[in-house]
Amino acid sequence: MHVETTINGEPAEFLCEPGQTLLSALRDELGLTGTKEGCGSGDCGACSIEVDSRVVCSCLMLAGEAAGKSINTIEGIADVSGRLHPLQRAFVEEAALQCGICTPGFLVAAKNLLERNAEPTETEIRYWLAGNLCRCTGYDKIIRAVQKAAAEIRAARVT
Repeated sequence: MHVETTINGEPAEFLCEPGQTLLSALRDELGLTGTKEGCGSGDCGACSIEVDSRVVCSCLMLAGEAAGKSINTIEGIADVSGRLHPLQRAFVEEAALQCGICTPGFLVAAKNLLERNAEPTETEIRYWLAGNLCRCTGYDKIIRAVQKAAAEIRAARVT
């Protein structure tokens, strides 16, 4: 199948098999290896990406379904100059990552939340990230990192 789509704001096209997952196409056909496979069944969130502004597990979506869609992956979170997004910086500063398998999915989901809600409560953050599992760090550091990034993003909007 020939698929034309937009990935991280840029037009993209690739060839894929009819049964190939979008996760596989992103990694194998397009070289976007930041999105990780943790479980292959949509249970861990490591492969989370945005499709038309909705967080989805790319391991559950067929690559052909990406046609005409707008897709954002972890590679599109930093700005074009390579400057880290406030969430990425906060994850490093708060030690909210260890092995890194879950980190891209958490970052994509958290960015989606902050684009919808600039002042989420701790409960709202925990609820929004509930589809993402971490086996290393525990969740408190991740929650603190999202709160820190949210505050930085809000402050930047005011100035």
